[in-house]
Amino acid sequence: MNRNSVTCALALLLLVFAAAAPLAAQDLASFEAKTKVHVLQNGWTFIIVERPTAPVFSFATVADVGSAQEVPGITGLAHMFEHMAFKGTPNIGTRDFAGEKKALDALEAAYQAWQAERLAPQPDAKKLERLLADFKTKQQTAAGFVVKGEFDDIITREGGVGMNASTGADETRYFYSLPANKVELFAFLESERFFHPVFREFYEERDVVMEERRMSTESQPIGRLVEQFTSAAFAAHPYHQPAIGYTSDLQSITMTDAERFFQTEYVPSRLTTAIVGDVHAETLIPILDQYFGRIPARPAPPPLRTVEPPQVAEKTVVLEDASQPMYLEAYHKPASTHPDQAVYDAIDDVLSTGRTSRLYRSLVRDKKLAVDVESFSGYPGEKYPNLWAILAVPAFGVSNQQVQTALREELEKLKGQDVTDEEMARFKARSKANLIRSLRSNQGLASQLAEYQRLYGDWRELFRYIDRLDKVTKADIRRVAGEAFRSENRTVAMLVNKPGDAPQARTQP
Repeated sequence: MNRNSVTCALALLLLVFAAAAPLAAQDLASFEAKTKVHVLQNGWTFIIVERPTAPVFSFATVADVGSAQEVPGITGLAHMFEHMAFKGTPNIGTRDFAGEKKALDALEAAYQAWQAERLAPQPDAKKLERLLADFKTKQQTAAGFVVKGEFDDIITREGGVGMNASTGADETRYFYSLPANKVELFAFLESERFFHPVFREFYEERDVVMEERRMSTESQPIGRLVEQFTSAAFAAHPYHQPAIGYTSDLQSITMTDAERFFQTEYVPSRLTTAIVGDVHAETLIPILDQYFGRIPARPAPPPLRTVEPPQVAEKTVVLEDASQPMYLEAYHKPASTHPDQAVYDAIDDVLSTGRTSRLYRSLVRDKKLAVDVESFSGYPGEKYPNLWAILAVPAFGVSNQQVQTALREELEKLKGQDVTDEEMARFKARSKANLIRSLRSNQGLASQLAEYQRLYGDWRELFRYIDRLDKVTKADIRRVAGEAFRSENRTVAMLVNKPGDAPQARTQP
């Protein structure tokens, strides 16, 4: 969750329900009057906000599932399911599902046979060639049953816009908007893909994801740097795994793996949908019960057992590449639901928000050591303890070490000196100013409500967060800076320009 979008979402709440009043209990009460939470017997939670300003509505479905739920060997499956969720169901995307089901079963059996031989201690090359040819033949047979893009086409034909999805370290989300008279269509389509998704074109889509990885990570110096940095920062917790998956896993995950992951992880009690717009809870709830209630309850998977141990030594990753230098420095911090998250947001504001921020003035404007610098928290996810980080792009001819020295001088100031009254006032004023500036869409509000329900178990925390920002003190900033910005809690990643050499990464303990 982007903390800038938090305050943006609050802008919508203020404008719609309390434009002339301060953000207080009265505003929350006004919003609650327009909001209904409905939990199905299977555990799926719905948040319904009646906002009849235009004959449209938006929704966001957030699954409490991401790459953190993956285990070695199946990394990338959460992202793969995001792709599969648009492939259809037994009722959408097929010419003849009975025939397609037989073809898919034969296809998967052929792939499993080929993979078993491929992973054998001494694979037989001729047998591999024969098994692969059999798989390709069955893949063509299964493809003959597919109506490509039918799920997307239905939504577009019926006036839907903004259809998309995303996968992160601890969540997967799906969203789009429709005319208000298409509520039942939404209920059918969204429930269908979580009731009985069909993993058609799985291996074709797996190739697409592998190409995504090549483009975003393997062929991009910054992508390679971030992957190395993340794996170094998290020694035990699955946050060290890339959301897109490792190459060897993407080459090996199967349709069977994907179906098992879906059945285990995407249970209704892990799903939250927020619906915002020209809807009426009284008439909408029976429709939700009818369609989403079809999905049987399944046991929730056990929580993650692995907890990242305290870091006891500074770690440094150096990637040498014929590329623009880059500097990344991060510190472990608590989960974003921790009370100190508001303090980290204050630190971000003081250090890197706008041209009056300390890092911009020091590194970019005055010393001319960097062309860009920013800090952020909640990487790579927010549900579990994560990272607060600074990313800087050194100016031409400036070394990463020079940038490092200047950055750490600013961090030391936060630990030993109070921020100024002006900086505190600017931080709090900016937080409130964001309430009336941006994110006035149904879609943005739906996404934030669903996200807060996922993280906190209560969408009202979206309102309450601004109060926590207001309560941040100068002493809080000194305390958190002192606790977090320690050398043994630090991971550094540097992209070093070395023309003509092949990319090499080394990690220093």
